[in-house]
Amino acid sequence: MTANKRRFKAEIDGHTYTIIGTASDRHMQTVTRMMNEQIKQLKKLAPDLSDQEVATLLAFNAISDQVDKQAELLKMQTDDADK
Repeated sequence: MTANKRRFKAEIDGHTYTIIGTASDRHMQTVTRMMNEQIKQLKKLAPDLSDQEVATLLAFNAISDQVDKQAELLKMQTDDADK
């Protein structure tokens, strides 16, 4: 493990995970909090979903957001290049 990687314990939906990465504790805490909030919301909206289905929907939403952000960044870069 490289020197700049750290371990972070996250409790997500009642399960404890050890995450290894370079992000700050504050970043990891924010991500953990947001995940738990979104899991809670999905379970409230669709209580019959399995944990796997909830995780799949959460991952789908995260990747969808990532695609939107990448498209937004590409548009900004294109707009800047046209100036």
